[in-house]
Amino acid sequence: IKEGKGRVRINSYSLDAIDDPILREVIREPILIASDVAPNVDISVNVRGGGPMGQAQAVRNAIALGLYTYTGNEELKARFLERDRFMLIEDSRRVEPKKYLGPKARARKQKSYR
Repeated sequence: IKEGKGRVRINSYSLDAIDDPILREVIREPILIASDVAPNVDISVNVRGGGPMGQAQAVRNAIALGLYTYTGNEELKARFLERDRFMLIEDSRRVEPKKYLGPKARARKQKSYR
């Protein structure tokens, strides 16, 4: 985040280049909440891995956290937390790894005694 004209770039592409309107709105949410600060800064985020929605949520988290640390405004932090706690705090849930002797993480081979 740096002084600028309100441009938002994700992996060097403009936010308007994202086709899916839902992903665009997820990413735009912290910008709309911080409407007093966002028009005066340029935001650039690099993201990789995961799926489209996971990347959008990661970008949303990065933008909200970046805007808060850039301004240091406690009222802005309160607005983010009031809207959604995961804007400033990363979601700690992860996929459970697959174990041996099973097709998935929890599923096991079944025995039949007939």
